[in-house]
Amino acid sequence: MNKAGAILVIEDDLDDQFLLKEIFRELNCANEIIFFEDGHSALEFLTINDKSLFLILSDINLPKLSGIELRLKLKENADLHLKCIPYLFFTTSANHKAVIEAYSTSIQGFFTKPSSYADLKEQIKVILDYWKHCSAPNNFL
Repeated sequence: MNKAGAILVIEDDLDDQFLLKEIFRELNCANEIIFFEDGHSALEFLTINDKSLFLILSDINLPKLSGIELRLKLKENADLHLKCIPYLFFTTSANHKAVIEAYSTSIQGFFTKPSSYADLKEQIKVILDYWKHCSAPNNFL
């Protein structure tokens, strides 16, 4: 995890992408924000690109490769696993089974998107603040 690295957002809903772009801008987030609309494109990017990343926000229901499938593939990749990039699910709805399945992949958080813009902005702010203050093994390299 590089606190100055890019934030990868994997979200297939273009309206949600727009809202998140606005929120990151309003929060004066200095990190580059990179969007992908499906898990397969994100996986390709992560496996061939050596860009430094801060965290990954992923929807759970994605075309081509679900968020769960993507997370499992990333865990299998030793190089990516060693980068200690926080992987958070950020999805519209949650149920007990989905949360259990998500945490079984060793994610670092599962968030349900709030319905109001103000609550969504506050949730993103809390996530960013938390991870900006968190230490990871590779913060000391």
